[in-house]
Amino acid sequence: MKIVIDDKIPYISETLALLVDEVVALPGSRISAAAVRDADALIVRTRTRCDENLLSGSKVSFVATATIGFDHIDTQYLEQSGIEWMSCPGCNSSAVAQYVRSSLLLLIREKGIVPSDTTIGIVGCGHVGSKVKALAEDMGFSVMVCDPPKAESGEAGTFVDISDIAAGCDIITFHVPYSTEGRYPTLHLADSAFFDSLRRKPWIINTSRGEVVDTSALLRAIDCGQVTDAVIDTWENEPDINLTLLNKVYIGTPHIAGYSAEGKVNADNMVVDGLCRHFGLERPSVILPPPLPEGTIIPESGEERMLALYNPLADSGMLKASPESFEELRGNYPVRRET
Repeated sequence: MKIVIDDKIPYISETLALLVDEVVALPGSRISAAAVRDADALIVRTRTRCDENLLSGSKVSFVATATIGFDHIDTQYLEQSGIEWMSCPGCNSSAVAQYVRSSLLLLIREKGIVPSDTTIGIVGCGHVGSKVKALAEDMGFSVMVCDPPKAESGEAGTFVDISDIAAGCDIITFHVPYSTEGRYPTLHLADSAFFDSLRRKPWIINTSRGEVVDTSALLRAIDCGQVTDAVIDTWENEPDINLTLLNKVYIGTPHIAGYSAEGKVNADNMVVDGLCRHFGLERPSVILPPPLPEGTIIPESGEERMLALYNPLADSGMLKASPESFEELRGNYPVRRET
């Protein structure tokens, strides 16, 4: 049995080697039709488009993406072809929440944000958004939540329209999936009309998908003072991101908000579970996150501990210094722990 895997998925290869005869690790951009033709399973990240062009004529019967999102997978084709597929919903939600918490701590410390005087608008309240809501309330912020699908389904909670977010929030953070169809498409959810409707010159945070925020519209909103500034982790046209926007924003990082060791290990274990279930294999021991590098000193508690565990300004500085290294910075990300 043969598995082809993106070589930037960490911590999982040893476990896979216990399960199958052959594990072939390749850069996501080099996972080709020829590479997967005789493979039984494929494990990818967002950089590999899984569709008919890749999989037609192959032996692949199982595709897993070690990510929350799955817009890079042609699910209709896979299902019609009898290929089982899975993503890893919620795997890195705590990591993204950590990124947002650290960003908020920096806004308080460096930009004068006062939580008791500040309202945060959360657009999308799923795995990540619900955690961000809890931490924002714990930090003393007022919170407004916009999630039309949940509001429509009658789920418990108080939900507002996105126009209420635009009118009443000082920080707006996006946690929606990327979609272009259906009742609630999110492509350019934050567009020129959205920014024109803002009333409080908010900070914008985007850790969802780059296409959720219209780059040109955000640049114009920053330039004309509709938006105070932004924290951007996900970009349109990655890795060829807009350098003007990168150089304007307070924090700009290379799509790594969810890249904690815990988040990656969660995805690994979900993938191994799915693989074993599909092929009827016995599950090996659970994969555990690695320790921080020897000599790392982390304070015992408080804000200093949170920022010592993760400070997004470090990642931002590296990306701004070398934007052409977007994929390298993302693919060779160092060990980052949540606790």
